[in-house]
Amino acid sequence: MRTRNSCQTASCAVVARRKLPGLLLAGACGAAALLTLATSPLVAQQVGQIKYATYTLANGLTVVLSEDHTTPIVTVNVWYHVGSANERAHRSGFAHLFEHMMFQGSAHVQKSEHMQLVERAGGSMNGSTQEDRTNYFETLPSNRLNLGLWLEADRMRSLAINQANFENQRQTVKEERRLGVDNQPYSKAILDGFTMPFDSTTCFAYAHTVIGDMADLDSAKVEDVQAFFTLYYAPNNAVLTVVGDFDPAQARSLIQQYYGGIPKVNAPSAVSCSYGYGTGERRTAVTDNNANLPLVGYVYRAPPQRDDDTPALDLLTSVLGNGESSRLNHSLVRESRAAVVATGMERGSRESGEVVLYAIANQGVSAARVDSLLNAAVDQVRNVTITSEELAKAKNQYRSDEIRSRQTTMGVAEELQSALWYDGSLDDANADVIKHLAVTTADLQRVARKYLDPANRLVLIVNPPAKSGGAN
Repeated sequence: MRTRNSCQTASCAVVARRKLPGLLLAGACGAAALLTLATSPLVAQQVGQIKYATYTLANGLTVVLSEDHTTPIVTVNVWYHVGSANERAHRSGFAHLFEHMMFQGSAHVQKSEHMQLVERAGGSMNGSTQEDRTNYFETLPSNRLNLGLWLEADRMRSLAINQANFENQRQTVKEERRLGVDNQPYSKAILDGFTMPFDSTTCFAYAHTVIGDMADLDSAKVEDVQAFFTLYYAPNNAVLTVVGDFDPAQARSLIQQYYGGIPKVNAPSAVSCSYGYGTGERRTAVTDNNANLPLVGYVYRAPPQRDDDTPALDLLTSVLGNGESSRLNHSLVRESRAAVVATGMERGSRESGEVVLYAIANQGVSAARVDSLLNAAVDQVRNVTITSEELAKAKNQYRSDEIRSRQTTMGVAEELQSALWYDGSLDDANADVIKHLAVTTADLQRVARKYLDPANRLVLIVNPPAKSGGAN
């Protein structure tokens, strides 16, 4: 199951949104009824084709408009093309820090007033950070479109960056890390595991975590924070998407009025990442003092989100780890009872990708036993053809997720933003459905053999402390 569009929770804490699906949501994605799916454009249209218009302001701000007059609401969604991948050594955590700093006030908005203004208007708002982007959004009654546009423009133009705000939010982020990562079972180990397949010298962008390092946060200066904002939080490094019940002429007029005068900056350097496939299996073991049971995880290097193999990898991961009837759940949880959770996900970024599979051992079961069963399940999909019924179920799950995401203005906005930034074209918001429904069982076995090779993976063993009574 893909993770790139999953950040729509009530909390702006990056860790809460990046918790592992199997640890918190095991069993939530039940198997859909098996239906035969055609791969024609007509079936894809049942998901809901997104209509949009796009243009660019003189200062470089890309604008995407998508009308939907079904309900009297509108979403204003801004993606800044900056995330942890844009950070440099010893200055990690800045992108996530700004997710918090952006709510500390601007020239015409007092500290914390942004939230109050939106809530008083009957709306909701939030922000989130990932490796390749940071987003901010408001969903409002359609007659308050002007409020959402104005709020985002004011902080793009004049965020209040000072020592007091910086210090306050630095401490907030550090506490968030303690609560959401350092003191949560498995969280730190697996978040670190996401970064381990990448060498910090050739791919620093994805070789460190989004939330940042405590030492880096402690050593940061307010001048560093100001420089980061100046470089990345500019109109020519952002995409503004408006979705819902609005008049296009009015929206264009407001956007020009609020954003047209914000100056552009020199384009930041592009992110680079160099890595290879099949360079040899790597194994690492860590002790997690918060864990009671062993965990075994496999992290496979995969291509960037825009790669032609991504739809097949997405569906393959669903066959392996999405739902009660998935391969991993059936083999490790239901049949052998060796694990209490067994799941997986495909993580696509702009310059890299990963397939992550993991299982938490049952009481009294060793990590070695879980490792053996997990490896056998992966070998089976590499060497034995996946059935047409399994593929149909995976396509149904994908299609169901897409339908749900397009039922809200926020979901449509995120689909458009993701298509443009991760896939390279707004058209992919619609084309991606057709690509997924065109995948065959032969495609699944091909990508399984290519990417789920033992020589292409990190094996992560997370052990509880010996005194906890975990398995030997």
